[in-house]
Amino acid sequence: MAAYTLPDLAYDYGALEPAITGEILELHHSKHHATYVKGANDTIDAIAELREKEIIPPAALVGLEKTLAFNLSGHILHEIFWTNLTPGGGGEPDGELAAAIDDEFGSFAAFAKQLQTATVSVQGSGWGVLGWEPVGQRLVVQQVYDHHGNVGIGSTPLLVFDAWEHAYYLQYKNVRPDYVTKLWDIVNWANVAERFSAARKG
Repeated sequence: MAAYTLPDLAYDYGALEPAITGEILELHHSKHHATYVKGANDTIDAIAELREKEIIPPAALVGLEKTLAFNLSGHILHEIFWTNLTPGGGGEPDGELAAAIDDEFGSFAAFAKQLQTATVSVQGSGWGVLGWEPVGQRLVVQQVYDHHGNVGIGSTPLLVFDAWEHAYYLQYKNVRPDYVTKLWDIVNWANVAERFSAARKG
């Protein structure tokens, strides 16, 4: 079975400036994201070792399952985050994604205000997420605490904003709203639209 690996970025560490400095992006990608990749792989190995025991200790398995969810979700969310961003991005989406945003939220401005608020107001560490909810066939804005939880089962993340302090503190200090505002300038709407199309197809 293949191990999880740290993905390469499609741009240089300094390419998202001034929204995100090269120093922050390098630390975020090469250190923080790499830690989640290693954590996911190590936890899978630890669970495999538990299976070799005659009786699996329930408490040990529960703890490892939570650790796996934390690290694997952190890895997946960061993979989406890096592709959601691009040098020279920003603006607004068009086509079917734009129409779906208007249909669900009333306007792009209303959607942006909701996602901005959801991201800024995450308690502690977490994410603001635009997702596709397949049962209702609708777009939803959600808050993710840490790397998982508070998300409808089956929802697919399309656009994710990282609100962990390691994503912005060296540059924006404790002013998270300024950081989130700058993220809109580097959103890769083509990537979000691709994710939207794939999610609707199941």
